[in-house]
Amino acid sequence: MEQNRAMEIMKQGHGCPESVLLAVCQEYGIESDVIPRIASCFAGGIGNSGSVCGAVTGAVMAIGVVADQGDSMDDYMEKMLLVQEFRQRFEQAMNTINCHELTGADLTTPEGINAFMKSDIPQKVCFPAVGIAFDIVMEILNKAED
Repeated sequence: MEQNRAMEIMKQGHGCPESVLLAVCQEYGIESDVIPRIASCFAGGIGNSGSVCGAVTGAVMAIGVVADQGDSMDDYMEKMLLVQEFRQRFEQAMNTINCHELTGADLTTPEGINAFMKSDIPQKVCFPAVGIAFDIVMEILNKAED
């Protein structure tokens, strides 16, 4: 997989959700003091609980920031369809949206985190997940603009 902006950001030390959110915001010229900090606690499947993958939550936050919410419930529901499409496509590509299922890692203990960080899992699973999430969310957002 060719590296994209989100993967480059992750190489600088950001977590999965921060990397995807920040990369999308940079693509759209969106700057804020809260980006990427607002995404930081979603790492490790929401606070290292192994739940929803951080790359997924970062992409969903990016859709929320970038996609037009409009003025009506119908407009809002259109935005939710973008999120649904993202989830389906990510899950198809990665087989799950669950951090623990993707990594097999127990991030709920210091020992588990240490083992994870010393393993090749971040490079083999998380790095590609961030790249895939970024590519999918950018395709969806670009298509929504047309």
